[in-house]
Amino acid sequence: MSASLLELRGVTVTLPEGDRPVLAGADLAVEEGELLLVSGPTGSGKSTLLGVVAGLVPRFTGGDLSGDLLLDGVSIVHTPPRERAAAVGYVGQDPAAGFVTDTVEEELAYGMEQLGLPPATMRRRVEETLDLLGIAELRDRDLRTLSGGQQQRVAIGAVLTTHPRLLVLDEPTSALDPTAAEDVLATLTRLVHDLGVSVLLAEHRLERVVPFADRVALLRGDGTVEVGDPAAVLAGSPVVPPIVELGRAAGWHPLPLTVRDARRRAKGLDLEWRDLDAPAPSGSGYSTSESVGRAGSGGERIETTDAAVATHGLVVQRGDRAVLTDVSLTLAAGSVTALMGRNGSGKSTLLWTLQGSQKRSGGTLAVAGHDTARLAAEERRRWVGLLPQTAADLLYLETVDEECAAGGPRCRPILDSLVPGIPGDRHPRDLSEGQRLALALSLVLAADPPVLLLDEPTRGLDYAAKHALARLLRDQSHRGRTVLVATHDVEFTAQVADEVVVLADGEVVSSGPVRRVVAESPSFAPQVTKVLGPPWLRVDEVVAVLAARQPVPGVAP
Repeated sequence: MSASLLELRGVTVTLPEGDRPVLAGADLAVEEGELLLVSGPTGSGKSTLLGVVAGLVPRFTGGDLSGDLLLDGVSIVHTPPRERAAAVGYVGQDPAAGFVTDTVEEELAYGMEQLGLPPATMRRRVEETLDLLGIAELRDRDLRTLSGGQQQRVAIGAVLTTHPRLLVLDEPTSALDPTAAEDVLATLTRLVHDLGVSVLLAEHRLERVVPFADRVALLRGDGTVEVGDPAAVLAGSPVVPPIVELGRAAGWHPLPLTVRDARRRAKGLDLEWRDLDAPAPSGSGYSTSESVGRAGSGGERIETTDAAVATHGLVVQRGDRAVLTDVSLTLAAGSVTALMGRNGSGKSTLLWTLQGSQKRSGGTLAVAGHDTARLAAEERRRWVGLLPQTAADLLYLETVDEECAAGGPRCRPILDSLVPGIPGDRHPRDLSEGQRLALALSLVLAADPPVLLLDEPTRGLDYAAKHALARLLRDQSHRGRTVLVATHDVEFTAQVADEVVVLADGEVVSSGPVRRVVAESPSFAPQVTKVLGPPWLRVDEVVAVLAARQPVPGVAP
């Protein structure tokens, strides 16, 4: 293999107020034309590592950096970010924070303008990028009107137009629906294979990225980095996608990294659902009881006696564009419902409409018996807790301890159950994206409202934190709370949801028990369902069957 494009040599980073290095003597090489996946638990330093490569750490974060960073064998550790931009393109976890223009087309052209490219070249590259990312219809849209996933694709496109040799992407699929995520990853793969672009990518949803990765860099809790073949690194990693977890449970060697490989291996397991000694449930993965929340479209009214959230014929307009059209939805007390759909389908708008802040054009709604649009802000918070996509909007105090104190006595225990060990004296802005989200989520949960509306609550969270969040939400539902989660995370949906409601172009197009709805669409099916077929959803179900087959010592078969 030729000389490395980029090298980190003995890089150590200590951030302000940190009691230990985030990176400790980290060594890493990115080769020409490879996709290198950076993995690790929430708060392990993935964003810090990418920030070092992009020149943002410690220039904009503070702290101390030692070691060296080389591009084509030349040290750039002291080179400002703008002087790296022609070779290193960076997209952070909050793409909207990097926008500098008003419309999509202007944003795609901006970086090229700064590089002084000819107008004809700029025009050609803008058109190529619009087609490459499937966002041509967004050309004239105001960036502020885009969904989070659409903004993420535009941010990636704005970097691609400058034709960098190295793309540095922090959670690039976290706000994308499954189909859009596959499209973006396929695009990145084409850039790697066809044009020799190198990609350094950090991602928590490994199930999406591992099949595309040439190598994996695993960040340990002690600040060190392990780099190698994906199967070898994941074999000893605490952070693994469901398909690898399934391979571990079944004792497969080497571990499968794709659904196709796992499906071939699974034929030898000879699993039957009846082995769980329970009928196939139509609702939650945690219970065999029928779920009672239901949804409808087309104007039909659906009645339940214990509805905590109900809408009928809900319509929301933005200008001359209908964002929600005739949405009728009924959610029962004590249920967890996943709200899914493509980027821009209206999920966030529905949450804000239920919360009462988004004005509706028609229809009726009742949340815990109240029309939230008629309530004062203080009264809304009593009945409805909403976690927005930009979770940091809920954080305004100087330290984690102050935020937890303001949230009440339950806040810190909830935070520690999600992401343990966050120092209380740390400023929220100095936390990783996943840590900030966990803190904001803890504030919402600690308030104990009867209805919880969560918008992409798993962004930046590792698998352990998502399991903990699923347990918390199930506990909330068992206590009679109603939970509606807008998410693109199909694996989280498999863990937590009783019901799934699917939106498309502002309309409900599918709804029902989680096992049925996710089996209806390959896009929304979790990895275990793809490998074993319905009604299987999760690895723990397989583990239970395999454990039941183990012979008991001293007992004849």
